[in-house]
Amino acid sequence: MKIIGVIPARYKSTRFPGKPLADICGKPMVWWVYRQAKKVKELDEVYVATDDERIESACRELGVNVVMTSEEHPTGTDRIGEVARKIPADLYVNIQGDEPMLEPEIIRSAILPFYDDPNLQVTNLMAEITNPVDVVNFTVPKVIANAEGIGIYLTRTTAPYPKGSIRYKYYRQVCVYGFKPEALQFYCSSPRGKIEEIEDIEILRFIEAGYRVKYIEVKSNSIAVDTYKDLEKVREMLKYSCGGGTVIN
Repeated sequence: MKIIGVIPARYKSTRFPGKPLADICGKPMVWWVYRQAKKVKELDEVYVATDDERIESACRELGVNVVMTSEEHPTGTDRIGEVARKIPADLYVNIQGDEPMLEPEIIRSAILPFYDDPNLQVTNLMAEITNPVDVVNFTVPKVIANAEGIGIYLTRTTAPYPKGSIRYKYYRQVCVYGFKPEALQFYCSSPRGKIEEIEDIEILRFIEAGYRVKYIEVKSNSIAVDTYKDLEKVREMLKYSCGGGTVIN
């Protein structure tokens, strides 16, 4: 099975323009993500998928595989879909470009279920919410899965509501996905679903259409860089991977 890792990276961002090129120890953030992804032995190839020449140029200077894609893609999954049309593979793994500390084992967690279930089309990850604030934070999608780990719903609100008992663990979505080519083809050729439109969570397109999205629980210390404050936090944590400002490869 040929497996390709794809890191979507766009320059334009309302809250953080140029985020993939944010400097961490002298290297752009997207390089750190690529570096982590390259450690995953199951990945035959890893590419950065971008629509911006500045990101493309930075990747080529650093020896990072890069694919130019359309500027018109509304989501990262659409960008992965274009890569899939250009580079044939049996499985595509969407790795977020704003998590420079993402552990290779976490990425592997989205891949391994496909070896056990050849009929599986989509995987996604989830982690227990340990910060109570995140339970009510609308920027943190909550995952509701059944006993088999099949996704039932994702929502930005607090759900399920603990009417009968407060002994419940809430789970947040970890944005690493595994897609079979057929699933990507469906996504890219289908309009947004009604619930997806409301919640603005793209994985809901699959769930609404009846796809069995397999959720795997993971424990991760990774930090998603959504703000400049997040960037400073990551810089502080990664400085131990740098010696005197020089990146240790």
